[in-house]
Amino acid sequence: MYKEFFGLEDIPFTLTPDPRFIVFTPSYNEVLASLYYGLENAKGLIVLTGEVGTGKTTALRWILRRLDSSVLAAYVFNPRLSIDEFYHHVTQLLGVKEWSNKAELLQVMGRVLEERHRRGLRTVLIIDEAHELSDYVLEEIRLLMNFESDNAKHLQIVLTGQPELRDKLNQSNLRQLKQRVALRCKIHSLPDVDEVERYITERLLIAGSEQPNIFTPGAIDLIFQCSEGIPRQINNLCDNAMLTAYAAGEQIIGRQIIEEVADNLDLLPDRTELLANQITSELIGSAGVLKTEAHEELWNNQPRIEPEKRNIYGTSTHKNGSNSNGNGIPKPLEKLEDKDISLEIGDGGFY
Repeated sequence: MYKEFFGLEDIPFTLTPDPRFIVFTPSYNEVLASLYYGLENAKGLIVLTGEVGTGKTTALRWILRRLDSSVLAAYVFNPRLSIDEFYHHVTQLLGVKEWSNKAELLQVMGRVLEERHRRGLRTVLIIDEAHELSDYVLEEIRLLMNFESDNAKHLQIVLTGQPELRDKLNQSNLRQLKQRVALRCKIHSLPDVDEVERYITERLLIAGSEQPNIFTPGAIDLIFQCSEGIPRQINNLCDNAMLTAYAAGEQIIGRQIIEEVADNLDLLPDRTELLANQITSELIGSAGVLKTEAHEELWNNQPRIEPEKRNIYGTSTHKNGSNSNGNGIPKPLEKLEDKDISLEIGDGGFY
C-alpha cells in the first residue's frame, strides 16, 4: 500500500519469519555462528531458546535454506503431537515408509540413519516451539539420540523454543535428556539503539529503498523503548508507522508518529520514562553443513550501512563491514576455533 510512496520494491517490516530480511547484527550473528558450529561438528542435541519475537524461527529458516545438499533436514513446526503422531510426522519427513509398529519403525529408521552416516551424509531433525512438547515426546527424543556409533551421532536434533523450554529441561524427570544437550544457544533482543537503527535501515535497503533514513533519530530511540529491542515488535511499529505516514503524506517519520502508533498498539512505555528519554534523544545525532555461499554470507557479510564500534569478536570492524582478525583479512570459516564463539558454560552443556 505504501511501497510506491516510499520507493520500495517489497514490504520491509512484515511479521512473517522471512530469511531474506535477516540482518546480521553482532548479537544475531553470534547465534547463527553457534548454530553452525553445533551442526558442523555434529554436536548431537542442540537447544536454542529466546523470548517471543526475537527471531528464532527466522534463524532456523535461514539455516535450512543454506544447508548443503548432503544434509537431509526434517522441520517440525507443530509440537502439539502425541507420540504416535510425532513418529508418523518425522518418518514422513525423513522418507521412512514401510513400518507397522514402533519397534519396526525404530529398526527401519536405524538402518536408514546408519546407511546415510556410512555414506558421509547428515540427518538433522529440527523442532520449533519445542517448549510445547509433552514430557512423553521429549523422552522419545532422548531415545532417538541412541542412534549413534562409537564415535558419531547418526541423527542431530535441534530444539528451539521460548525460555520455558529451559525450565522444562530442568525438570527432574527429564534430567537424562538435559545431560544429552551438547550445545545451548540463547538469542537476545537487540541490546541498544545502534543495533535497532542498523536493523531498521538494512531492512529498508533489502526492500529496495534508496533513501533508508526515513526514521528520525528520535523516532528510532522511541522504537527501541517501545519494542524493548524485540524484532517482531520493531517490525510491527515500523510497518504501522509507515502506513500512518503514508496516510498523512509524510515521507519522514518522526517521534510523534511513533508515539501515536505505539499508543494504538499498547506498546507505549510509562509517560515519565518517555519524557526523560525524549530529552536524551534530542541530543542524539544521526560438504560442510552449509553451502559455500552461506559460509561467505554468515562470516563475511557486508553490512548495508557503515558499521561502527567493534564486532562480536572484539576486533575492529572495517568500513567494508567484514569481520577481521586485526589485519583487515576476514577469518575463513574453516579456521573457526572454539574461542571464536562466545558461549556460557553451565550444567549439561554450553549455554
